[in-house]
Order: sequence, then structure tokens, then C-alpha cells
Amino acid sequence: MAGTSSSIVAGLTAVAVGTVGFLAYQASANVPPGLGGRPAASASPAVAASKAPRDRKNPIALPAGSGRGERVVYSLDDNRVWLVGANGRVQHTFAVTPGTVDPKPGSYEVTSRSKAITGTDGALVEHVVRFTSVDGVVVGFSAAVRDSPSVTDPSVKTGGIRETRRNGEAMWKFATIGVRVVVIR
Repeated sequence: MAGTSSSIVAGLTAVAVGTVGFLAYQASANVPPGLGGRPAASASPAVAASKAPRDRKNPIALPAGSGRGERVVYSLDDNRVWLVGANGRVQHTFAVTPGTVDPKPGSYEVTSRSKAITGTDGALVEHVVRFTSVDGVVVGFSAAVRDSPSVTDPSVKTGGIRETRRNGEAMWKFATIGVRVVVIR
């Protein structure tokens, strides 16, 4: 009987350790940059800080010099996003409303995502895609649940780059963990 009890305890211990390991992995996959044990993504010098050239005939065309391959391109000056497939073709483009904190131009990667949370401005947001932090403020894309861009109080530091719910869903489907985000002027 003692052998059976110790086998049961060993089995339960193994299951508990496995469950804790799985939950720890899930938690680490959803931790905003800067809050976990590893450093947040930093800007890569691969993308120049100067303004990327624009097509004067088609101002919403993907700017030249915004990288190659699959990526999200975010223009700070134009408040616009392009979702670019592996073939280099734009799959979707849309206007966004920036927060009060901008990331530096450079190349980042999507580091975490959340289906729905409360934003730093108190608004309920969904399809949150985070890619960096600036001075402790997490920066990423999100859609306000009320489907209207929120008016940002300039005295509150927010890194939420707001998009419509429709565009937020497109971003959510496209920008999985590890997808590049190229920030340009």
C-alpha cells in the first residue's frame, strides 16, 4: 500500500509541475514589454530616422525604404499603417490615431498580444498588439471597443496607437508574435 501511495503522490507532483510550467509559459507570452524579465525590443539602426520617400501621385502608397518581406509599417508623420505580406505587397492600409508617446523610428518585433484589456486612458480596447516600450510606457496597436478613436489627454502618457475595430481585427490576424514592425517618419 505504501508503494501505491508514493506512486500517486509522484504522479500528482508531476502533473502539478507540468501545469505550473504551462501556466508560466502562457503568462510570459502575454507580458507587456518592460514588465518581464527580458528587455523590451529596441530600435534597429536598419531603418533610417529620416522621412521615407513618398509617392506624390499616391500619398497612401507604401513608402519606399520601409523594409522588405512581411512586416507592419507604421508612419509617425502620416499616422498610417501598412500590413505588408511576405511578397512585399500591401494587404491592408489604414489611418490610426497615435497616443502621446511615440516609438523611435526603427525595426521592432511584436512581443505580446491581448484579446481585450483596459487601456491606459481607461477605454476598453481589443486586439492589442505590443511591440516596444518608451520610458516605461508600453507601445502598441489597439482598437477601442466603441469603434471610435478616443480623444487622448496630452498630459497622460499613452502608447496606444488606436485603430477602428475593423482595422484592429486585420492587425490582430496579421501581426502575430515575432512579426516585424517598422516605424518610419
